[in-house]
Amino acid sequence: MSCLRIAMVAPVAQAVPPTKSGSVETVTALLTDGLVARGHEVTLFATSHSKTTATLHATQARGYHEDPTLWPWELCELFNLAAAVERAESFDLIHYQAEYTPIALAFSRLISTPLLQTLHHAPSATEVQLWSKYPEAPFVAVSNAQAARMVGLRVAATIHHAIDTDQLSFKATAEDYLLFLGRFTEGKGVLQAIEAASRTGQRLVLAGAENNYYREVVSPHIDGENVVYAGEVGGAEKGALLGGARALLYPIQEAEPFGLVLIEAMACGTPVAALDCGAVSELVDNGVTGCLSTSLDALVASLPRVEALDRPSVLAQAVKRFGPDQAVDAHVELYERLITESLAHHERTAR
Repeated sequence: MSCLRIAMVAPVAQAVPPTKSGSVETVTALLTDGLVARGHEVTLFATSHSKTTATLHATQARGYHEDPTLWPWELCELFNLAAAVERAESFDLIHYQAEYTPIALAFSRLISTPLLQTLHHAPSATEVQLWSKYPEAPFVAVSNAQAARMVGLRVAATIHHAIDTDQLSFKATAEDYLLFLGRFTEGKGVLQAIEAASRTGQRLVLAGAENNYYREVVSPHIDGENVVYAGEVGGAEKGALLGGARALLYPIQEAEPFGLVLIEAMACGTPVAALDCGAVSELVDNGVTGCLSTSLDALVASLPRVEALDRPSVLAQAVKRFGPDQAVDAHVELYERLITESLAHHERTAR
């Protein structure tokens, strides 16, 4: 197959790519533009203030994270997906980026066009049991750890996310701080990051969107000297912050399906000190791009080794494993396989 006609259905929580944080929107934008660069005909279903090299089909002006009147959010997602389904005959394949729940299952038996979904969270056993009513519907898993939780579903491929190196900054010599970057929740391990930095006597910079957990739990630890809050960052500002850190702290407390900030840090040459949980061991090459630990004590003890890792080697390994070409190649291969299978199925049933 040469030129594929792809409907890429993004979440409509905010713009694609996001102006600040938003991992699903970030990877969706990178994949979409990568497909266009390969000569494929892509229509991006997203908010009107999205920026893309694809044809943009805007179902709403702003995202529901930006406009509190756009609730319930499920209807916003449903209407955006329906806009692509209504034009299904115009596409060879529809790819839905399921930020929260795979609502495309409800459409999968109503159209002949293949309908693929990438799942971006760690599903519970209850969720998987419910979704297994559609065992033929194809999914993309973003890690082997996530795929292992999807027993009973059709995981058509496991494809790691990619990173856009143009938005990231390499610094051969780090500045004098450790970094925690992500959402402020108990599961992300921000309090453990604060403890780890304190125990090593190093300055810690925290970056992420302010929320209730930050205001109630994290902010009392901010002193502006040893623990500094940089706010929510994105684009070049995010790249510079990642690139300047001595190490990224990732003391995750719950299994996550990926961890985009890990590969973003490594693509800046910044090594990672992480707890081995969820997909972390798939992303961090232990002793090369960071160190994996099974306890906070071990993570603290690993920091001198982490900070001594060769930053150019960290960068080279990250680009080799997570450059955008690999993800685009894997998706095109999957698209072609699903389209071929679908055509063969319809030929058999038409006889």
